[in-house]
Amino acid sequence: MYDYLIVGSGLFGAVFAHEAKAKGKSVLVLERRSHVGGNVYCENKEGINIHKYGAHIFHTSYEHVWKYVNRFVSFNNYVNSPVANYQGHLYNLPFNMNTFSELWGVTTPAEAAAKIAEQRQAVQGEPKNLEEQAISLVGTDIYTKLIKGYTEKQWGRSCTELPAFIIKRLPVRFTFDNNYFNDKYQGIPIGGYNVLIDKLLEGIEVKLDTDFNKDKEHYSKLAKKVVYTGSLDAYFDYKLGQLEYRGLRFETDRLEEANHQGVAVMNYTERAVPYTRIIEHKHFEFGTQPVTYITKEYPADWKPGDEAYYPVNDDKNQALYAKYAELAKQESNVIFGGRLAEYKYYDMDDVIDSALKCAEKELGK
Repeated sequence: MYDYLIVGSGLFGAVFAHEAKAKGKSVLVLERRSHVGGNVYCENKEGINIHKYGAHIFHTSYEHVWKYVNRFVSFNNYVNSPVANYQGHLYNLPFNMNTFSELWGVTTPAEAAAKIAEQRQAVQGEPKNLEEQAISLVGTDIYTKLIKGYTEKQWGRSCTELPAFIIKRLPVRFTFDNNYFNDKYQGIPIGGYNVLIDKLLEGIEVKLDTDFNKDKEHYSKLAKKVVYTGSLDAYFDYKLGQLEYRGLRFETDRLEEANHQGVAVMNYTERAVPYTRIIEHKHFEFGTQPVTYITKEYPADWKPGDEAYYPVNDDKNQALYAKYAELAKQESNVIFGGRLAEYKYYDMDDVIDSALKCAEKELGK
C-alpha cells in the first residue's frame, strides 16, 4: 500500500509528490491525460516548445517559490510584453504611456491622465455592469478598443450583461514600461516546463491514461491517503450539479517563416476576430529556428468532458462550490488542492505556494 495516491500531475500534484517522496513516503501518481504536467505541458516540434494549453509565463514575488523552482530548472530572462491588435492598429499592453501615445498622440503623463479623467465622466454613479465599470476606470477609448471585444469573446456575453466585479481594477501606468507583470521574478524554464515537471516527478511511479473517478473505490484502496487535484464536482459524481467553466480551443500551425509576429503574445481585441490571441511560441525562448509555430486561442463554451480552464465565478457557481466544499471536509483521508479542486483561477506561483504549504502541514517541515 502506498502512503499517498496523487490524482493529477499538474503543478500542485507534482510538487506534493516530490515533497512526499523527499520525506521517504511511497507515492503513486495517476494522470487522466496521456502526459504529465497538466496545463503547463509543452510539445517540442523542431526545437520549439509549444505551450499546448495556452501561454504560461512564470512570474512571482514569492522569494521561496522562486528559489524552489530554480532548484529543478534554470529560467531565462523572458519578460511578458504583449501587444494588442485592434483593426490592424498595434498598442502596447498593459495600458501605459506607449499605449496612450499611440491612442491620442499625447507625450506626457499629465496629458494622458487628463484624457482618461475626461473620458471617465461618461459613467456617473455606481457602475451597474462590466462596461460601466471599465469606462469608470480607464475611459471610453481604452474600453472600446482594448477591453470590450476581448472580454466579450472571453466570456461569450456582452459586457453590459457581465457583472461589474469581474473588472475590479485595470492596471494603468503613466510610464513607458511594457512589462506586463509587476512581480520581482519572471521567465520561462530553459527547455520548457516539461523539464520542471519531470524533475519534480523523478523516481516517482506515474500511471498515465488513468481516470481516478472511473473507479474511485478501487484506486482509493491503493493508498493510506489521497491527494485529489481534479474537478471537485467530478469527485462527488456531480450529485449536487455541475460547476461551470469557460473553455478554450487551440489551433496550431507551422509556418515557413522565421518570425511571424515579432512577439510571443498578440491579443486581438475586436469582437469580429474570433480568436482572442495568437501565441508565437519560439519567442518565449528567443528561438532562432528557420520555421515557427503559432497557436490561435479561441474561447469556447464548455461542456462536461472538455478541459476546464476558467471557473465561472458568479454567485450561482460559488454557492454550488461552497456546498461541494462542505462535502469535501467530510472526506477524512482525502486532501483537495489545486485550481480544479478549489474551483479557483490560480497563477502558477500561487499553486506551487499552496502545494508547499499543504505538504508542510501534512508532512511536517
